[in-house]
Amino acid sequence: MTTDNPVVGLINPGAMGTPIGCAALASGARVCWVSMDRSPESTTRAQSSGFEGVATEDELVARCELIISVCPPHAAVEVARRIAALEFKGLYVDANAISPETSRDIGALVESGGARFVDGSIIGGPPVERGTTRLYLSGPAAAKAQQYFAKGLFDVVVVDDIIGSASALKMAYAAWTKGSDALLLNIRALAVARGVEAALLAEWRQSMPGLAERSQAAVEGSVPKAWRFIGEMQQIADTLAATNLPDGFHRGAEAVYDRLSGYKNQTDLDMTEVLTALARPSTGQTGH
Repeated sequence: MTTDNPVVGLINPGAMGTPIGCAALASGARVCWVSMDRSPESTTRAQSSGFEGVATEDELVARCELIISVCPPHAAVEVARRIAALEFKGLYVDANAISPETSRDIGALVESGGARFVDGSIIGGPPVERGTTRLYLSGPAAAKAQQYFAKGLFDVVVVDDIIGSASALKMAYAAWTKGSDALLLNIRALAVARGVEAALLAEWRQSMPGLAERSQAAVEGSVPKAWRFIGEMQQIADTLAATNLPDGFHRGAEAVYDRLSGYKNQTDLDMTEVLTALARPSTGQTGH
């Protein structure tokens, strides 16, 4: 850190951004966020965590020596573009689920405004204890950025000094975790539509124990976040394509999550209803 009382800017105090901000607090920083025109949920999270509200992104840029972006993947470039336009001169950490190529594009954007860029990614859910969730960082300034979050609930890991490495790790990891959830949901929707779900579940219980339960967990865990995973599947597919690997499955996973995006943040979902909705033509407006 460059001062005894550093100020960290948090772009979004969401379910994951809030513990990131708390990690900065635990590491000795003050945390600011733009509080104007935000949802009641974000406001409650930020205020209860001790974050300081500012009125505009101009004020955030003026006060902070590090800004970290934790937002849905589709918004990452636009957030960076706004911060770059304000000529932020500190450290800019993008911790979003984006491809290495998108990360490098964001780095070029913020560096054009005078910032130093750190590539980041998060693996694991919002932490409630240490040892469950990692914040990965890469790039020449990664070790410096690590200091701002070292004492929170995240294990903060410097991958290397190459911009894009932290994002590549996230893409490889989520390609399996969220991609396989989409595959399971698609398979069960096929079985429902063809009238063989009971037979499939019986076969799974015999030959692949636990798979039926995992598909249920996909409904509970991934369907309410499907709206967010659309962009992540796009980024994974783009990463595969840029690496000269087949990208078709994750384009399909993108379509699965698009069809389920209307279930945003819903709980107590009915498995049969979700699977039936998945088999309908895509409108991006499934759910209630």
